[in-house]
Amino acid sequence: MFDPDAVTAIDFHTHAEEPCGTHADDGYDDFQAAMQKYFHTGRDHPPTIPETAAYYRERNIGCIIFSVDAERETGYRRYNNEEMAELANENGDIMIPFASIDPAKGKTGAREARRLVEHFGVKGFKFHPTMQGFYPNDRSAYVLYEAIAETGMPALFHTGQTGVGAGMRGGNGMRLKYSNPMFLDDVATDFPDMPIILAHPSFPWQEEALSVATHKPNVYIDLSGWSPKYFPPILVRYANSLLKHKVLFGSDWPAITPDRWLADFDTLDIKPDVKPLILKENARKLLGI
Repeated sequence: MFDPDAVTAIDFHTHAEEPCGTHADDGYDDFQAAMQKYFHTGRDHPPTIPETAAYYRERNIGCIIFSVDAERETGYRRYNNEEMAELANENGDIMIPFASIDPAKGKTGAREARRLVEHFGVKGFKFHPTMQGFYPNDRSAYVLYEAIAETGMPALFHTGQTGVGAGMRGGNGMRLKYSNPMFLDDVATDFPDMPIILAHPSFPWQEEALSVATHKPNVYIDLSGWSPKYFPPILVRYANSLLKHKVLFGSDWPAITPDRWLADFDTLDIKPDVKPLILKENARKLLGI
């Protein structure tokens, strides 16, 4: 059982990846090699979920973990949500499972979302518009959002530029335009009771993200995917003031480790009373734990 009092922080953004070589070669290994080069991870394979749990347990940090269902757009087989959730639940002292469903799956995806919450203890859902190739405010995605809203679980959306596909020919076919956070303003308006997290500093649309988060009560921002030393000053200023109750610690493991993120975060001029909100308390309130 996850005990929020027992951890020093909650990392709201960690990835579960199937290790390279455990699947039919569909281009996924080349994709992972490009990711490792872009983020300078120094790893020859992505960590397994048990390896990730051991890392976080050693540091006494809780984590939200998820995969990305982008097999329709990329051709890379998705990590089975049920298997991923079961492994996360086996490490439930340190992990909280989210799931990922391509919104193009429509009613089938909506049924899967309800089943994952009811039978597999999934506590939220991850979307990556650039990898999944859709505009978040496309009405075809709403049947899945409606199912998620019914469960009361949050939805986390990648926003801004992404290291995914960076340096690959044509960006590996991935289009940045889908991840403009302003598209989430429609979703937040139409689903006002569904918590929405804008993942990452939303380069080059940082001010759009801040405007949505300050305007819509159900919208939060996680700070994953960038070293804090590269955060734009306006993001730090809002995190310290207007959005201090709506900003969340996230690393983007394994691309960026909590060790690196937290060390760089300590160099920012974050107010002493705000730091614990970002590192744990805001996530705890959002998750209701």
